[in-house]
Amino acid sequence: MGLRNIITLQTAQKWARRWRRKEGNYNSHHELHAFLIPKEDLTQVLVEGVDAVRTYIGVDDDNVEKLMIVGTKYDETTDSYIDMTPDRSDGKIYDFTRPCPPSCDVTSPLN
Repeated sequence: MGLRNIITLQTAQKWARRWRRKEGNYNSHHELHAFLIPKEDLTQVLVEGVDAVRTYIGVDDDNVEKLMIVGTKYDETTDSYIDMTPDRSDGKIYDFTRPCPPSCDVTSPLN
């Protein structure tokens, strides 16, 4: 796999500005910049034997942004990744993220 999924800081800054409506008009939902995902929690989804993970964005009952993570398995028949949700497999839906703000690195060049 190598380093093909790495982008430059300049590209990341451009994408972050676009999300925060400083360039373009993409995100209309509050001031969400990022999500903090603790390593310990992320490993929980990886030990399910997943082929990849998929993330969904939602808002909880307290109006806090959430990043929901599910494991996926590759299906050769459909050439797609299928969510491993509790209704289909032993998979789980994880919500262990904290939105930024307030869980931000205020010194990050991406803020």
